[in-house]
Formats: sequence, C-alpha cells, structure tokens
Amino acid sequence: MSSPEILPVSESRRWKYLDNVRTRPGAFVDPDEFDGSTVVDNMNKIKIFGAGGLGCEILKNLALSGFKDISIIDMDTIDISNLNRQFLFRHADVGKFKAEVAAKFVERRVKGVKITPYNCKIQDFDEDFYLQFQIVVCGLDSIEARRWINATLINMVNPENPDSMKPLIDGGTEGFKGQARVILPTMGSCIECQLDMHAPRAAVPLCTLASIPRQPEHCIEWAHVIAWDKEKPFPQLDKDDPEHITWLYQKALERAKEFNISGVTYSLTQGVVKNIIPAIAATNSVIAAACCNEALKIASSCAPFLGTPGDGEPNYMMYSGNDSIYTYTFKHEQKEDCPVCGMTARVLKVNPKWTLEELIESFATLPEAQLKKPSIRAEGKTLYMQLPPSLEEQTRPNLSKTLEELGLTAGTEIAVTDPAFLGVVFNFSLRFA
Repeated sequence: MSSPEILPVSESRRWKYLDNVRTRPGAFVDPDEFDGSTVVDNMNKIKIFGAGGLGCEILKNLALSGFKDISIIDMDTIDISNLNRQFLFRHADVGKFKAEVAAKFVERRVKGVKITPYNCKIQDFDEDFYLQFQIVVCGLDSIEARRWINATLINMVNPENPDSMKPLIDGGTEGFKGQARVILPTMGSCIECQLDMHAPRAAVPLCTLASIPRQPEHCIEWAHVIAWDKEKPFPQLDKDDPEHITWLYQKALERAKEFNISGVTYSLTQGVVKNIIPAIAATNSVIAAACCNEALKIASSCAPFLGTPGDGEPNYMMYSGNDSIYTYTFKHEQKEDCPVCGMTARVLKVNPKWTLEELIESFATLPEAQLKKPSIRAEGKTLYMQLPPSLEEQTRPNLSKTLEELGLTAGTEIAVTDPAFLGVVFNFSLRFA
C-alpha cells in the first residue's frame, strides 16, 4: 500500500496549535505581565544548544516547539544498535556522525529551522562558545559531562551582565526511570549540589567474584577482571571489539554453568563490561518531552517553569515507569558547602591514619566527590599532582605518608582538582573521624 500524499501546509497553519499555547498566558501566569505578541519573534531569535544521548527526541521536540536556531553536539557515530530507538537514523547512516545525520533529517522535515551540528565533546569549547546561547538543554549519559557543563555555566555568570546567566535544562534516564530539572546558575541548587543523588554503584567484592558468584553479572565480572588478566587472550581489552566481548561471554557462560546460574547473554556481557544502562525508548521520549516543555516555558513565559525563582518552587521532576506511570516534583535546596556554587568548603570526614593514597582513592567512591584523578593542595603546599609527569614524580613520595605525617589537622582546607573538570576547584574541609 502506497504512503498517503503529503499536502503542503502554510507556515501559519503549521504553527497554529503551538501558537495557541505559547502566545496565551497559562493559568499560573499574570495576564497583565504577559505579552503574547512578542513571543513568536523572540523564539525565532533564540539560540538554543542541545547535547547528549536523548538527542534525537530533544532535537525533534525543539524543532517542533518553534525554536528556529539550534546547535547540537555529539561526538559519536551511528551504530546499528542505535536504530531500534533513535528514529532519526536509518541503516544507510551506520558509521556516520550522529549530529550531522540528525541535523539534516530534522531540517528536511521542519522547514525554516537551522541546525548546526558539531562532531566533538562539549568540553572542546570554552565559555565564549556557550555565551552565544540563551538556553542549554542536556540529555547527557555521563555524570562527568553534566558536572563539567554545570561548572562552566556557573563560572560564566557575571553579576553585571544578566545575559551571562544561561538556564540549564538537564534530563537523564536509567531504564524505566528518569529525571528532568532546571538549573539557574548561582540562583539555586546546581548539579554538584545534587551529586549524591547519582552515587556510584557499589563494587562487588573480589572474593564474591572468585568464590561464590550469585548473579550472572558476577560471572561476567569474573571473566572481565580475573579470567582476562590470567589468560591474556589479546594484548589489550577493546570493549568495542566483538571478538573480545565474545571471549568474555563464553568464559562467563562456562562460569555460570559451573555454579548453575542462568541469564548470561552476549548483550548482558556487553552491557556489564561497558557499564551500559539499558535505554528504553518510551522513557527517553517522556524525559525529552519534559525537558523541551521547560525550554518552551522559559522561552515564551506562557507558564512557570521548573526552578522559577521563589520560595518552595520545585526545580526537580522524577519519573518512574516501572510499575505504572509516576511523577513527583520537589525543590532540591542549594547547599552552602557545594564546591561549585557554594560559599564554604565542604566537610570531608577522614581518618588521620589514612595515607594520602587512601584519601585519593576515597574520592572516587565518595558520593559527594566522585573524582577519578584528583590532585591535592593544602594551604600553601602541594601534596600530590597527577600532571605534569615531572611534578607527579616529585610529589609521589607523599602518597605513602599519613595525613598526620603530612601536617594535616582537623579543619585543614584542601583544594582538589581533576583533569575531567578543567578550571574547577573543589574545596573540602577535613574532619577527623
């Protein structure tokens, strides 16, 4: 059966129903303070930026919400596994850059929209690049990337220049769960304030992997951590090489049979090794819609948005589709000791008998820190630096010294940096336990 003919639609008709929403004040907006006659022109001029794993849904929604100047960033190329949920891609697009393909697709379908794609990481641009946008929308699948853009937008704020404050709309999904939030840099809770809501997963003890595995994931981790290191089937593990993943899958399957454990599959092996969180298309669409809904409200002022300044106004929306559909909004409070937007150093409980190396290792697992390669300074002296190599070698002897031996006392403030967050200094105040 042939597809029905697509009839031409005038520009005014295309946006008829959208204009019914964006040019009229909502129930919670003061009609005397709302000017619907300027909304369309304002939204046509707004430059909006989007990035991340929710990109297809977000890009489509932004274009259909009346935004005409959109920039997107994605460093990835299209893989065949993307085709089941990222609907802007086709089989012929496999191997091409996601940003370029998505931009061309939406430009063909939504006439009049201009989409500028960038095939790189968000960290490849400086503050001057982000200053050109009025709204930033992120559907990133990396906590590090979220923290970086959050810190960058906060550092950009100049009290003498109101245009330097860029609202950050952030969305994320994990299986059937998701969240959307609006962050007004320096005016409320930021991503760093909320970092403990993204606590790293607890590691499985090595003894469990080696002696008493109970889950298929344990068998896969055994193959990944123990069997691979023992047998070295290839010089170096390449998590994107199907031959390497197949080897791990077969080893995990043998281990599972030995302990009568079911559930080991190739896709699960790939997911565990690459730490992949299953992406559910329905969840992605709900969260992307929530994010773009906030962008429309910010751009048009037709309704209050999440994070609207005011006492008790919610800035965070949680969604769960596990058993039914459930959403909940609340206000996440700004923390005075937030290392990025706060005014005081964050208290860090430590053991004075710890070595500096133990302190550094703790930063990777602490919910309030989550820093993988920290360098540490303390009140006029450098304790340990990851880079450059010459300075790392010079400060390496400190790693085996205890905090007491290094002259650190309760109340000492330390400044911590990490290569993943260039320009950001995390301040902590030591409290001995």
